[in-house]
Amino acid sequence: MKVLSVNLGRPQPVSYTDQAEGVTGIDKKPVDGPVRVTAPGPKGTGAGGLAGDAVCDLRHHGGDDQAVYAYAREDLDDWERELGRSLANGSFGENLTTQGLDVSGALIGERWRVGAELVLEVTAGRIPCRTFQGHLGERGWVKRFTRKAATGAYLRVIEPGEIRSGDPVEIVHRPEHGVTAAMQFRAVTTERELLPRVLVAGAALHPETLEQALKYVAAQRG
Repeated sequence: MKVLSVNLGRPQPVSYTDQAEGVTGIDKKPVDGPVRVTAPGPKGTGAGGLAGDAVCDLRHHGGDDQAVYAYAREDLDDWERELGRSLANGSFGENLTTQGLDVSGALIGERWRVGAELVLEVTAGRIPCRTFQGHLGERGWVKRFTRKAATGAYLRVIEPGEIRSGDPVEIVHRPEHGVTAAMQFRAVTTERELLPRVLVAGAALHPETLEQALKYVAAQRG
C-alpha cells in the first residue's frame, strides 16, 4: 500500500462553480518533493491540510474533518474503463492517489500512517457536486458517481508530517464497527435508513453526518 502521487491544485477561474469569486482548486496535479500536512482548522475558516493546495469554496470543502481527500488508483482505473477515457492521478480532485488500499471500503475512524510521520483518520466519503461534474465534463456525473458509491475518503490529521509520492501507507488502527466510507456516503445520500447504523462509529464520524444521523433517529422516534 502506498501513495502513488501527492496532488495539489491552484485557483482557476471556471464557469461551472458557484463559489463567490468563480474559482476552484479541483484540478489537482502531482507534485515532486515533500508536502507538509497539518490540521487546517474548523470548516468555514480552515482550508486544506496540504501546504500549497488551493481550497476555494470553504462552505463545502476544507476544514479539520476534510483536511485530506484520498482516492484509489484502482477506482480511477475502473472509471477509465467505464467512461472510455484516461484519468490522470488527481483527476477527481484528490490530494492522495493511492495504490493497494481500499479507500472507499476504509472504516470510519480507521487510521493510516503515511510515510514516517503523518497519521490520518477516515471521516467520510466524498459527496459529488456541480463543480466536480463541470470539471470532468460528464453529463449526469453527480448521479452516476452517487450510484456507484466509489467515494474515496476524507481524512482528518491526527499527527502532522511531511509526505511525498511513493510513501508507504500502513493501517495502524481499524475499528470493529464495520461502517465504511462508502456506507456512510450511502446513508447521507440514497439510503437514509442506514443513518441509525452509522452511529456506532461515534465521534469518529464527520460532525455533519453525526448531526444528520441523530436528527433522523429523533424524527423516527418522534
